[in-house]
Amino acid sequence: MAFKTDIEIAREAKKKPIMEIGAKLGIPSEHLLPYGHDKAKVGQEFIKSLGDRPDGKLILVTAINPTPAGEGKTTTTVGLGDGLNRIGKKAVICIREASLGPNFGMKGGAAGGGMAQVVPMEEMNLHFTGDFHAITSAHNLLSAMIDNHIYWGNDLGIDERRVVWRRVMDMNDRALRDIVVSLGGVSNGFPRQTGFDITVASEVMAILCLSNDLDDLQKRLGDIVVAYTRAKTPIYARDIKADGAMTVLLKDAMQPNLVQTLENNPAFVHGGPFANIAHGCNSVIATKTALKLGEYVVTEAGFGADLGAEKFFDIKCRKAGLKPSAAVIVATVRAMKMNGGVAKADLGAENVEAVKKGCPNLGRHIANVKSFGVPVVVAINHFYSDTDAEIAAVKAYVAEQGAEAILCKHWAQGSAGIEDLANKVVQLAESGAANFAPLYPDDMPLFQKLQTIAKRIYHADDVIADKSIRDQLKAWEAAGYGKLPICVAKTQYSFTTDPTVRGAPVGHTVPVREVRLSAGAGFIVAICGEIMTMPGLPKVPSAEVIRLNDLGHVEGLF
Repeated sequence: MAFKTDIEIAREAKKKPIMEIGAKLGIPSEHLLPYGHDKAKVGQEFIKSLGDRPDGKLILVTAINPTPAGEGKTTTTVGLGDGLNRIGKKAVICIREASLGPNFGMKGGAAGGGMAQVVPMEEMNLHFTGDFHAITSAHNLLSAMIDNHIYWGNDLGIDERRVVWRRVMDMNDRALRDIVVSLGGVSNGFPRQTGFDITVASEVMAILCLSNDLDDLQKRLGDIVVAYTRAKTPIYARDIKADGAMTVLLKDAMQPNLVQTLENNPAFVHGGPFANIAHGCNSVIATKTALKLGEYVVTEAGFGADLGAEKFFDIKCRKAGLKPSAAVIVATVRAMKMNGGVAKADLGAENVEAVKKGCPNLGRHIANVKSFGVPVVVAINHFYSDTDAEIAAVKAYVAEQGAEAILCKHWAQGSAGIEDLANKVVQLAESGAANFAPLYPDDMPLFQKLQTIAKRIYHADDVIADKSIRDQLKAWEAAGYGKLPICVAKTQYSFTTDPTVRGAPVGHTVPVREVRLSAGAGFIVAICGEIMTMPGLPKVPSAEVIRLNDLGHVEGLF
């Protein structure tokens, strides 16, 4: 059976002018800054005017641990938003922007798929409205100003061995993970070791996504700890006098981007931190704006619920005062079979026993999300190879976990294929069953917070960390950072830190190799296992097949 590619479907979309999409939400045209005919930024003054309006209901879409079989979390997020609009609810979608690194690497874009996409797909997956470029520039301006300050006499007494601010770029480039800068003699400065992270791991990205407005943005940028003196006292971005210029570079990037789905429903696409190395959620300002404009807001958090949902609840909701009404966990029959030990090449053949064997991964996520006091429904993202018996096995397993699994065919049918899920989400959200609470209190010691995540979410026995890491956490507590939440950087493919371990493992440990203070963003990053904050390209990157065809159209994006 031949199917059109996502990019072919997106190119055939019957888009409406973005001013019409804004009008559906009651946004006057003078408060939309258009980027062409099909995307626009929403002005800060309009956003401020919404303060007294009541909030709609917030729905989180999360997923099982990703597998090469595919899950379709963003596709389901978009489909559910369309489905809610189809059944008469005023719904808005909030997702993240795509990073160039995965687009040209292995993961692909972030616009959904099939008949459940956000458009314009090509622009969204490439430069879009320039937000990531602005974040990269603001981050690297601070880097340049730190080295420039040291070069011109170092009045702040920065210890060059304790500059903790690295550089970033929005591309997978393993060669830049660890580098030496300022080689070449006196005129080039003082040589020191540093490195690059990918832009989506930048603290500036996290700050933009957690800030409420431009004033909050500038304060948070000023709070960034960039280095230490020989006496180990912190040097902040405001000490370097970089916060004002960084805010200027981010002025437009702070405004949420409005686009549309294939069914002409409104979608905010703003911010893009990864969940395996950052906090994995779209911007607070986009989410809060959508909640003022819609009855329902459907948002997603990156990768599996062990990363994305945990960070959505413990970081984003905690910091922004958000209270989700329901959560959707996306799973596929194919992924259950892969968790049950079936090789990717054999996923097309019916194997009910493998489905049953793989379901505990889904069960672990159901229990974890419920532990936050949020009611859960499972979306089975349908593939044509799924059999009735396999689907029934997933539904039966989920029922045993005290939840319901609903078959969704939005990839092929758009909103018509996801009405059942939309109705169930409304039922859960309006039942008042949600009693959201984060996993741990603010005043719990930092290492204990890390242990709590590892034991309760990953079902690990304990956390392994050198004395230097434990001492660093205690030092940050003494410096007043003890109330910050923990942002775990680890593989997305497993509950463990080993990407090859599928299912619902127990009895493992979580090794922490490094901790980083993100004082401006307001969390501590714990880097676990072998995860890298600058990814590399695969042996055969997607970039090899991305090109312009004879008509001048982009091909190869997905």
